[in-house]
Amino acid sequence: MANVTRAGMQMGVVVTHCVKRTPSAAIRSSAGVFTQSPLHPMASQRCWSVIRNRMLGLVMWLTIPLAPVRQFGKGGAMTDKIQRMGSDAGFIAALDQSGGSTPKALKLYGIDESAYSNDDEMFDLVHAMRTRIMTNPSFDGSRVVGAILFQNTLDRDVTGVPTSEYLWHEKRVLPFLKVDYGLADEVDGVQVMKPVPDLGERLPAARAKSVFGTKMRSVIKSASADGIAAVVEQQFALADEIRGHGLVPIIEPEVDIHATDKGLCEAILRDRLRDGLRALDGDVPVIFKLTLPDEANYYREFCSHPKVLRVVALSGGYSREVANERLAANNGVIASFSRALTEGLQVDLDDAAFTAMLNDSIESIAAASATTRSPGPAIRHMADAVRHRRHRGRHGM
Repeated sequence: MANVTRAGMQMGVVVTHCVKRTPSAAIRSSAGVFTQSPLHPMASQRCWSVIRNRMLGLVMWLTIPLAPVRQFGKGGAMTDKIQRMGSDAGFIAALDQSGGSTPKALKLYGIDESAYSNDDEMFDLVHAMRTRIMTNPSFDGSRVVGAILFQNTLDRDVTGVPTSEYLWHEKRVLPFLKVDYGLADEVDGVQVMKPVPDLGERLPAARAKSVFGTKMRSVIKSASADGIAAVVEQQFALADEIRGHGLVPIIEPEVDIHATDKGLCEAILRDRLRDGLRALDGDVPVIFKLTLPDEANYYREFCSHPKVLRVVALSGGYSREVANERLAANNGVIASFSRALTEGLQVDLDDAAFTAMLNDSIESIAAASATTRSPGPAIRHMADAVRHRRHRGRHGM
């Protein structure tokens, strides 16, 4: 029989989490409380069959209407963010250029370094660029499910509203926060992240602003087993801390598209990611952001993994045309593009031309992301937990 844990007593709420993967060990969610709106009436009668038989559980999930899995937020506010990120169509817009990459992003937009004399002026200009993108009518939740923000962007407003609040409440786009401080020097063919000593302070503040998750980037430049292991170990260690604050981490171990042994890098990385998932405890899933692989569908197993909410792809320096072509060949993977998204946008374009170009970019990336995907296993796992909790409550168990 599945084990059950109870949490949320301090808030006057008793919530149970049913963990059916490991009957001998109860796993406590460290990242918040998940609940659900009323179930289909047949769900209660069938709950024990779901637990006893995984295959029957899958059939039931496909045939019984499933209300949104909801995340317990600050102040008791319930949201459907988990289900939106796990199953809705669209892609994640990467708008998180930081201090080091901002000058290049501005130059591509048509603003060279002579236009600003210090960091404050530079960030004002890049925020204006991002605001122009986010407020454009073509940028909305029908094709964009998430957006990754730099800390400076999170701390600013869009049309008088905090950026993350604007994205979620006005556009229905889930905000993510880039939490790393850049890359350390290359060692063993990789660049791990610099230390993030204030992570524990920034995460509660981000969650209070409706931030859904985080992103952190490392880079793999050659097929060093030790180096790639170090990258993945660091990524999962930070992911655990992030999940403990009720946020969904995007794990991004980028493989350099120019690596001469890129295929071997991907093979080692895939093995280490498998190891990381095996050791991952708790109910809150992760998202993988990976370089488009040389072999189509190379990471497809992660698209149906119960601990992975979504697999997304970075453009990694490929043009939008090439990135879209590669992405479309990887079923179940959606885009999380930065340069490929903003390619061709210029500061001197009038509103009509800017909108037309941005719309074409969004439409092509959304189309490349619209490949066949199996039902979200991470959502099913949390839904099963809620079904089991409700069944026990109704039967006084």
